[in-house]
Amino acid sequence: MDEAWSSLAGLQHGVLARSQLYALGVTRAAVRANVSAGRWCWRTESVLTTTTGPLNWEQRLWLGVLHCGPGSAVGGLTAAKVHGLRNWDRDLVTVVVDDALSFEKVPELHIVRTRRPIQKWLAPVTLPLLRLEPAVLLFGAYDRSKRTAQGALAAVVQQGLTTPDRLGACLTTMNPLRRSRDFRATLLDLAGGAQSVAEMDVRRACRSYGVVPPHRQRARVDRAGRRRWTDCEWDLPDGRVVVLEVDGAFHLDVMQYSADMRRQRRITTPTRLIARCAAVEIRDEPGEVMADLIALGVPLVKRAG
Repeated sequence: MDEAWSSLAGLQHGVLARSQLYALGVTRAAVRANVSAGRWCWRTESVLTTTTGPLNWEQRLWLGVLHCGPGSAVGGLTAAKVHGLRNWDRDLVTVVVDDALSFEKVPELHIVRTRRPIQKWLAPVTLPLLRLEPAVLLFGAYDRSKRTAQGALAAVVQQGLTTPDRLGACLTTMNPLRRSRDFRATLLDLAGGAQSVAEMDVRRACRSYGVVPPHRQRARVDRAGRRRWTDCEWDLPDGRVVVLEVDGAFHLDVMQYSADMRRQRRITTPTRLIARCAAVEIRDEPGEVMADLIALGVPLVKRAG
């Protein structure tokens, strides 16, 4: 029997449910003896580890699904991180369950209840884990911020983890889903090449105000010989180029702002005009930004007839 629980512990990074141990023939007395001797450690009322130190990342994931029991899976941005998403870390491990009332709450877990078919969306791995697309779409549907939801969709596409087509196909199978209409618009923008929420805002503003869509993420070599990418560019009939750089909140950092100013100087030429706006401007006051671009010569879409 020792070999059986040891093998399972190896698969689950040293995390075991009480029910698993009993099913393998480990007695209550044996469990108590290992805990008393300091070899094992209870982590929740129903889950222990065969290690006693702080839990690592993999152990936290297994703790979540074993505590929540059958019918649960790692979901949300936690699942996205397992699939490779970078820079979207959250403190709590998200576990999606089909019955949030069947166990005690644990401070380290963010538990999300759903009546949707969790087992249908599992990734083909040992850990109960949602596939990337349903994990991100469910996160986006119920997060308080629509922009955060859109940002998560943009991030998984930008980082090459999935495609707008795969997200769209998954969205179809999940209908009805909150914010599905917004998600479809976001996926259309992503399919058109937008790489961030700010770029999607520029694209929508261009449509709304009849401005020709820009070239995005164009490579430029600055005067120091470094390769740079601009956010948005328009080629004007007279040979000039208008560049729009959209600054997020991190650009307000003093050191970042200084680096941005240096970068702007070094890619500015007599025929390349640099305009800047804050992400909040293109989101909340797109008309102001578009009017300034039109004044610089950015062309309007030619109307038929």
